[in-house]
Amino acid sequence: MSATEEFEPRKIDSINGASEEAVPYTEHPPKKGKFWPIFATGAGLFSDGYLNNVIGSVNTILKILYPTQYADSPATRNVSSIAFAGTVVGQLSFGYISDHYSRKLGMLVSTSILILFSILCSGSWGAGGSIPGMLAALTAYRFFIGVGIGGEYPAGSVACAEASNELKSGQRNRMFVFFTNFMIDFGFVISAFVPLVLLWICSENHLGTVWRVSLGLGAIPPMSLFYLRLKFKEPEQFRKNTMRNAKSVPYLLILRFYWFRLIIVSLIWFIYDFSAYSFSLYSTTILEHVIPDGSLYKSFGWNVVLNLFYLPGSFLGAFSSDLIGPRYTLAIGVTLQAIVGYIMAALYGHLQNHIAGFVVIYGIFQTLGEFGPGDCIGLIASKTCATSVRGQYYGIAAATGKIGAFVGTYVFPVIISNAGGDDTLKGNQAPFWVSSSLCVFSALLAIFLLPKISQDCIDEEDERFREYLYSEGWDVTQLGDGNLSMDELVPNVELTGETLDYEKKGEAN
Repeated sequence: MSATEEFEPRKIDSINGASEEAVPYTEHPPKKGKFWPIFATGAGLFSDGYLNNVIGSVNTILKILYPTQYADSPATRNVSSIAFAGTVVGQLSFGYISDHYSRKLGMLVSTSILILFSILCSGSWGAGGSIPGMLAALTAYRFFIGVGIGGEYPAGSVACAEASNELKSGQRNRMFVFFTNFMIDFGFVISAFVPLVLLWICSENHLGTVWRVSLGLGAIPPMSLFYLRLKFKEPEQFRKNTMRNAKSVPYLLILRFYWFRLIIVSLIWFIYDFSAYSFSLYSTTILEHVIPDGSLYKSFGWNVVLNLFYLPGSFLGAFSSDLIGPRYTLAIGVTLQAIVGYIMAALYGHLQNHIAGFVVIYGIFQTLGEFGPGDCIGLIASKTCATSVRGQYYGIAAATGKIGAFVGTYVFPVIISNAGGDDTLKGNQAPFWVSSSLCVFSALLAIFLLPKISQDCIDEEDERFREYLYSEGWDVTQLGDGNLSMDELVPNVELTGETLDYEKKGEAN
């Protein structure tokens, strides 16, 4: 009997065939109750959107308040981009924690970090009132905020993907998107609106209050999720497939199985974040050049409008990911984004004299990015690998994306400078030429090199991975929390002498 035949499923805890007892989240599993685990796990990414994007407005305020100490110093770039470095550390470290300990532990620790360091950012202070000291403290706190944000990806998003697997076929992808990327985009909108409201309340005479309160409010979203996560129970998928009790994790086998797929997913994520986060950080700066009178009120107001464009793209992309699949949704999104980006670059000289036209076309450029890779790259990363290694796989892909964002915040100013500077037409056109060309490259990667993702792909991928490990001679009875038999792990395996040896090993462990 071949390995494939041996792993033909007789009864797997898939969503379509699962009984009510298989739902691990509540003792009384009504249909509506299945959405709460998805919300509790995925909504933490709201903090990613808010805390990463609000620094754009804070950056603008700090330049006004401290034109010498901040605007003309390396702190300008450090405060804006240091969180990305922390995010990479968080994504890689929490990927390990998520797989080898639990999704719940990863979420609780990352939530606690976000609460603590959001508050510390708001109260940043230098010894003796030193401005450089205050900026150094803010930079350090922003790094640790990044660590907390990073933990949300391999812990929260991965658990959200597994929780969405409890829903009926046909809506799993959209619900994952609604509680992950849509939350990020909603965080973008709120992070643009909060500084504007505070500016209305405090006026330009109290900009210090505006930036400090804007940062401090970032502690509220993770606080609101802490209790839900405290009550969260590990998904059935995780409990069945975890390697946390294995004597040794077969990293070489895992690498052989997933290396190519991981490279492609990571590369697309790198390209997306390179453009998306760089544009979001510099959107206020871009508007400063478009708005003739340089009004801070108008700049912040138009920034809100720009960020609102993220939402329709994310909303429509969520449904498209179920209708035509995430691979084609991603490819269509980046192709259309490239077309709009080329148009915007060509007409930039005309658009900068027409604010409304600039905002609309730039907004369409952004919303197409959310329709495609914004919605789909996290979805693809979470559903193209087995549950056993999903946290680390997702963490590596997401970390590569954040490296792209980190690189983008440094490279964008260089691109603009080399093209003539931000006070020239060519300088402001250059980012759109570069980003649009990268979009075309992403579309080709998605169409030709990404796998098809079905509604049942999590179950299918777990079965495929177990079959691979079994065929390579790895003891699959090490999978799970020790409550599953060989027959449950690999249904319809013939009880040969080799199989009985596996059972004995499992009992000995």
